[in-house]
Amino acid sequence: MTKEEIKELVNLFAEANISKIKIKEQDGFEIELERDMCCDIPAPVCPTTPAPQPINVNVVNETHSNHTKSNNPTINSPMVGTFYQAPSPGAAPFVKVGSTVKKGDAIAIIEAMKIMNEIEAEFDCKIVEILVADGQPVEFGMPLFTVEKL
Repeated sequence: MTKEEIKELVNLFAEANISKIKIKEQDGFEIELERDMCCDIPAPVCPTTPAPQPINVNVVNETHSNHTKSNNPTINSPMVGTFYQAPSPGAAPFVKVGSTVKKGDAIAIIEAMKIMNEIEAEFDCKIVEILVADGQPVEFGMPLFTVEKL
């Protein structure tokens, strides 16, 4: 194999998408070319993120709610997240107005950073009013339920 043929072979090898080539001629001449393909692979293109879809948010007007006028205690959100009344879509809610719950009973779920956090009753009580709509964003300290201590 001539020097020009070797140069041509090296150029073809560089352009080809192969990692190894070995050539043996009958006269005993042998050439082997090898390269690490991990660096030659083009970086994958990140998929574009779809445009955010609009969501419906039910806003509860706190000034209109009865809990601001009553002396009944409230159970407040311990975190920022999304409020859910039931353990899963289509399931029965944990509590309804008039439900009696004991300290430690699950009364709602707040989703924060893709983690479902059960909200428990802080004391034995009766649910007087649910102040937050299902699926509504809540903030730390925001009243979730007006209750009557038992």
